Amino acid sequence: MAQAPKRKAKRASSSPRKSGAGKHGGMHTQREDHPWEINIPDHAQRKDSPAYLVARKVMNGLVKPIKDFYLGDGPYQDHHGGGLWVKDEDGWLLVKNLAGIEWSQQFCADPAKVDLLRQYAKRIYVRFPASLPALEAMGFKDAKAVLEETIDSPEKVARWTDSIFNASIPLNQRRHTGILKPEKGVKGRPDLEGGVHYYPTPITDIQLFKRDDFQLWVVDDEGALAAVTPVGHGDDRVRVAHATPGTRLHKRLLARREAGKRLVLPGTNALAMQAFAVQDAKERRAKTLRAKKRRTRRG
Repeated sequence: MAQAPKRKAKRASSSPRKSGAGKHGGMHTQREDHPWEINIPDHAQRKDSPAYLVARKVMNGLVKPIKDFYLGDGPYQDHHGGGLWVKDEDGWLLVKNLAGIEWSQQFCADPAKVDLLRQYAKRIYVRFPASLPALEAMGFKDAKAVLEETIDSPEKVARWTDSIFNASIPLNQRRHTGILKPEKGVKGRPDLEGGVHYYPTPITDIQLFKRDDFQLWVVDDEGALAAVTPVGHGDDRVRVAHATPGTRLHKRLLARREAGKRLVLPGTNALAMQAFAVQDAKERRAKTLRAKKRRTRRG
């Protein structure tokens, strides 16, 4: 068996964020469809800041002329992933800072630690002197100020968070906020992708480089999602890389990790068979075609 795909870019529509106002003080919970919940100090209801509107416009202008963009086709949503767009003699490049800051994460951010990200970015931009004038020409008028001024207050953290130096990674909806639902046909769909907001980054990164005929996302015997990768070339076993929390498979995975071992499933396991289903089908067709050619030559 081969190891994992190149992928097919998915097109998805961008969904706008809701605007509104809220009261400060107190505490509220934040949750999503998957089983997690955290307490966050209450803050004003999220709305698009002027900095974010500029960042989104500039980001789309930067990525639009790039052919075969590695992160996929648009329409794009603006992921707060710490992307740094730099320009050299061949055009624009997207590199990533050491950390990205989601909008809601700014309220626990230490300004001094965020400033370290600014300093890191500044060192990169020094090596690409054409970048800042080009960003300013595209509408990011205070690019130099955001990059030069020390981040020492919540207001400057907020400015950095929604600037083109952080809110700047173009992702289509599926890769950004997509949720995989087993009941809608995960089996036999190697092109399925989940968003970085719902699944671990090491897993979502696999979606970018895996083989097109390898099934990363599979369904366990409880009907829950899991992600598997091949153990090696020519090996029909798979390693469980991710399991839905609370499932029996997840408990097995945690137990193996606590023991310092991997959870490897044999090729006869249903998850392994799902993972290699497309490749197996290709091999069967190839064998049938070869047998047919041999019969034709004999006849």
